[in-house]
Amino acid sequence: MNRFLYCGVMRAKAYQKGLSFFNSFNLSRSVHSIPFATVDVEEISGSQPAEVHNLVQGKWKTSSNWNTLLDPLNGEPFIKVAEVDETGIQPFVESLSKCPKHGLHNPFKAPERYLLFGDISVKAAHMLSIPKVSDFFTRLIQRVAPKSYKQALGEVYVTQKFFENFSGDQVRFLARSFAVPGDHLGQQSHGFRWPYGPVAIITPFNFPLEIPVLQLMGALYMGNKPILKVDSKVSIVMEQMMRLLHYCGLPAEDVDFINSDGKTMNKILLEGNPRMTLFTGSSRVADKLAVDLKGRIKLEDAGFDWKVLGPDVQEEDYVAWVCDQDAYACSGQKCSAQSILFMHENWSRTSLISKIKNLAERRKLEDLTVGPVLTFTTEAMLEHLNKLLQIPGSKLLFGGEPIKNHSIPSIYGAIKPTAVYVPLEEIMKENTYELVTREIFGPFQIITDYKKEKLPMVLDALERMHAHLTAAVVSNDPLFLQATFSLSLSLSLGGGGLGHDGISFTSIKLCSPMMEVIGKTVNGTTYAGLRARTTGAPQNHWFGPAGDPRGAGIGTPEAIKLVWSCHREIIYDIGPMPRNWEIPPST
Repeated sequence: MNRFLYCGVMRAKAYQKGLSFFNSFNLSRSVHSIPFATVDVEEISGSQPAEVHNLVQGKWKTSSNWNTLLDPLNGEPFIKVAEVDETGIQPFVESLSKCPKHGLHNPFKAPERYLLFGDISVKAAHMLSIPKVSDFFTRLIQRVAPKSYKQALGEVYVTQKFFENFSGDQVRFLARSFAVPGDHLGQQSHGFRWPYGPVAIITPFNFPLEIPVLQLMGALYMGNKPILKVDSKVSIVMEQMMRLLHYCGLPAEDVDFINSDGKTMNKILLEGNPRMTLFTGSSRVADKLAVDLKGRIKLEDAGFDWKVLGPDVQEEDYVAWVCDQDAYACSGQKCSAQSILFMHENWSRTSLISKIKNLAERRKLEDLTVGPVLTFTTEAMLEHLNKLLQIPGSKLLFGGEPIKNHSIPSIYGAIKPTAVYVPLEEIMKENTYELVTREIFGPFQIITDYKKEKLPMVLDALERMHAHLTAAVVSNDPLFLQATFSLSLSLSLGGGGLGHDGISFTSIKLCSPMMEVIGKTVNGTTYAGLRARTTGAPQNHWFGPAGDPRGAGIGTPEAIKLVWSCHREIIYDIGPMPRNWEIPPST
C-alpha cells in the first residue's frame, strides 16, 4: 500500500513540476529571449561567430582545437566548433565505461525513468510547438544546411510530432513484455525488451535536427546511455537541442555530445566499446565501421533511390510536381532523394519531362529552393555529368550548369537542378551500370524509359542496386483493372456451390505491373500508388532500408525496439516440486 501511495505522490509532484515548467516559460517569454538558447540565429556572422561546445559527464566543455566553419551562402567564417582530438577522448571513453550493460533503466531497474522520459517528451513537444522556438530551429537549420524555410520547418514539425507520439505512458509501452505458459505449474517464460547500455549515435549533415533527435530519444527511451556525434558542419543545431532537452528535464549526465573528426570518433568507438552503434551516412564508412565494431552496428546508409512510373497515365501535373520535389528539394541532399526515374512508354509520350523541367527552373537561390551542395563540388558534379553524356544515346534534359551570381564558397557545390537521359539498354551494360548508379548527393537525377515487355529489364536494374532505402511505384493499377490487369476467371454455375448464388470460382489470376514491381524489389520504405513519392517521410511510419540485417529504422515503436533494444527471456520456475520427487538416473 505504501508503494502505491509513494507512486501517487511522485506523479503528483511530477504534475506540479510540469505546471511550473509551462508557467515559468510563459512568464519569461515576454521578458527574455528563448531561455535555453546560447545563440541568436540572425546575429551569427563573421563579426559575431557562434560557438559549439561538447558535453561530457554532465558538463559543457570547450576545447583547445577550434574548427572554424564557413557560412555556406557567403563564405564568411561564422561558427567555431570546439573539436575533440585523439588526445582528449578519455573523458568520453570513461563516461561510456561507467554505464553497465543492463543500461540506465530496464523493466526491473529504475522503471520510473520510463515516466521521466514520457514527461520530457511532453515538455519538448510543447516547446517546439511555440512559434518562437520553432522558428529558432528552422532558421538555425537554414543557416548551416541551406534549404527552403518550408523544408527546414518540416524537420521541426516531424520532431515535434515525434515527441507528442512518445509522451505520457507511450515510453513504457515500448518496453511491453509478454508471457508464455510453461510445462508445469509454477513455470512461465517472459520476454522483455532490454537495453544495450553504452551506445553511440553518428548522424549526417542533411537533417541536422530530425535524424539525431529521433535516434537519440529512441536510445534513451529504451534505457541506453548514448554518445552523440553529429556532422560538425551542422552540430550547432543539435547542441541547442540538447540545451532544450536539459531545460525540459533531461538529466545532464544521460547523454554525451561530442564534436570531432571521423578518425577521433573511430578511436572512441574502439576504446569505449559501445554495445551498439547507430550510423547514418555513407556506405563506405558504414562498411568500415561494421568491420571495426565486429558487427555491433545498425545502419541507415546511402540510397540510390528509384521511382517507376506504371502504364496508367493520369494526374500529370501532380506526378511532375512530386518528381520535382523528390529529386530537387533540399538541393537533392536527402538519403531518400529520387536518383533515377523509370518511365513507362506511355509517360514518354506525355509532356511530363517538360513539366518537371519547368518546375525545376522555378527553383532559385534566393528562397533556398536550390542551394549549396555540401559534399560535392561544382566541378565534381559537372565531371560526372560529362562522363554520363559520353554514353551512347544519352542527353542532357535540363540543367547541367553552375548557379550564377552567388557567393557560395568553392568547397561546396552549386549547380542548377539537372536531369540526364540514359537509354535503359545502355544502363544495363557492365561498363556503364556503376557509373549511372553512382549516388550524387545533389540536385541530379537519371531519367530513362521502358516498354511494357522491358519491365523485367527494369526489375533487373533494381535488383543489381546495392542500397535499398526508399522507392516509389507510381501506378493505380488495382483501381483500374481494365487497363493493367490480366484477369482470368473460370466460373461454373452450381456444382459445388462454393460461392453465393451457386457460383464457384475455381481459378483467379491477377497480374499487375505494380504488384510485380513491389513483389520483386526490397526497398525498406516503398510508396505505391498514384501519389507515391520517395521523400518526405513523416514520423508515423517506418523509415529505413531493407535487405540487410544491419538495417536500422527510425521514428516508430518498431524501429525503436529493433535498433535500441534486444530481447531478453526470463523463465520463472518456482515450483511446487512433485510429491515424492527423487533424483533420477544420469542422462
